[in-house]
Amino acid sequence: MTNPYDIGLDQNPANYQPLTPLTFLERAAMVFPNQTAVIHGSLRRNYAALYARCRQLASVLAAAGLGRGDTVSVMLLNTPAMIEAHYGVPMSGAVLHSLNTRLDAATIAFQLDHAEAKILIVDIALLPCVREALALAKGNPQLIIYDDAEFDGQRSGYDETEYETFIASGDADFAWKMPNDEWDAITINYTSGTTGDPKGVVYHHRGAYLLAQGNALTASMKKQAVYLWTLPMFHCNGWCFPWTISAISGTHVCLREVRAEDIWNAILEHRVSHMCGAPIVMSLVVAGKPASAKLDYEVEFFTAAAPPPEAVLAAMKDAGFNVTHLYGLTETYGPSVVNDWDPEWDLLDNVKQAALKARQGVRYLALEGLDVVDPDSMMPVPRDGATIGEVVMRGNVVMKGYFKNAPSTERAFAGGWFHSGDLGVVHPDGYVQLKDRSKDIIISGGENISSIEIEDVLHKHPAVANVAVVAMPHEKWGETPCAFIEIIDGKNASQDELRDWCRQNLAGFKVPSEFRFEPIPKTSTGKIQKYALRQRIAAGADPD
Repeated sequence: MTNPYDIGLDQNPANYQPLTPLTFLERAAMVFPNQTAVIHGSLRRNYAALYARCRQLASVLAAAGLGRGDTVSVMLLNTPAMIEAHYGVPMSGAVLHSLNTRLDAATIAFQLDHAEAKILIVDIALLPCVREALALAKGNPQLIIYDDAEFDGQRSGYDETEYETFIASGDADFAWKMPNDEWDAITINYTSGTTGDPKGVVYHHRGAYLLAQGNALTASMKKQAVYLWTLPMFHCNGWCFPWTISAISGTHVCLREVRAEDIWNAILEHRVSHMCGAPIVMSLVVAGKPASAKLDYEVEFFTAAAPPPEAVLAAMKDAGFNVTHLYGLTETYGPSVVNDWDPEWDLLDNVKQAALKARQGVRYLALEGLDVVDPDSMMPVPRDGATIGEVVMRGNVVMKGYFKNAPSTERAFAGGWFHSGDLGVVHPDGYVQLKDRSKDIIISGGENISSIEIEDVLHKHPAVANVAVVAMPHEKWGETPCAFIEIIDGKNASQDELRDWCRQNLAGFKVPSEFRFEPIPKTSTGKIQKYALRQRIAAGADPD
């Protein structure tokens, strides 16, 4: 039987438009043109000006021949140019690729080539590393230099076009491009590369739109909220907050560097209402709190790394911050799970509250499905807080897939769910808690570190016979790599020697904090038992 609600009720331009977060900025500029959109040092820029500059950027990119299917890479700090890139690049139809500013040259070169970057916009402070990367890269993207007035370090000389000059010729009234379909790609972000080269995770306009709105609802953001950029915007597009802030016509407060003094100055001067970051940012905040600083309101702080220590949570509360724990992956646009706090839990003691805060939580409003399943049968595990399974997700804030990597995409979506690779349990109240990371990712200071990448480097040392890298707790960084080493008979290698070896071949934040020279436990088939190494660390075993 024909459904009567399908007759004469088709989609048309009047009743259907593709969802995109780009419209958030357009609306903010129309409704609140004089509202301060961006603060950066002495710079104050309203929404009318921000919208005009984003259209200028889109215009010059289009004039350069870029459009749908093209990639614009940026290696920028939390500056106005990075905000503009999140709008101006997709307004041209192109796809935004945000590079981690802490990456080594070889990894940067790989990503530029894999993403087929046509243009690369880089902060002047990062230019030396980028030049090294371009020397390694096969491609030759046009280089644009962002010479930030707030940069107070040593400037490298350059002959390339400066960012302000680049956009100056653009049309502030440019008729920017809506996506043809909300499934169109808006950005590409790279994973940390646990099993080889990093994978390019492709986001679509629909997902970015929905997670941006989900952020606002989850964070209880009011109109004209003031957001401080302590979270790198290259992390899952700043978890989509560059778009969230425009949705609520809020204010971006930019920070080139995350330093305690700068954070507190911004909070006190601008009455910051919201901020995000790894546990290390919380440690900076509490350690660097001025004695005279008194907040007459509560700042909302969202963290998405390893659960913060109880002492840090208590100190944050005393300092005037309400901390919310989030969980997600690059493949889910950042946070898609929230530790949604039940007010009744406020009546519990600190120990019980800390245990509850350590759980990852329940799904975002923008995520349609979250479960923990047996990876073989795909059946949900019992809600007993003890039975371990794989965390899986489904919904509109799951990636399109991995760029130019169909086999990995197919494996990730097997059974109609996205497979996180993380292992966890479900408590009787439905809250999910992670127990292990099957992908062997170490989260240090909010950065994802592949243990396999470190192991590959150490295996290349002439004195190393065997190596296994696992996470160990760290008071400042949350987690840090710990390398267990077996030395070839007749050879020698010290901690300092191996540390220098790693520094020569890895980004600084990936270098293990500790090297333990001891037998590595293995199964009868020779497989390394990393769980046993984690147990040694947890038990405080003597490294000698």
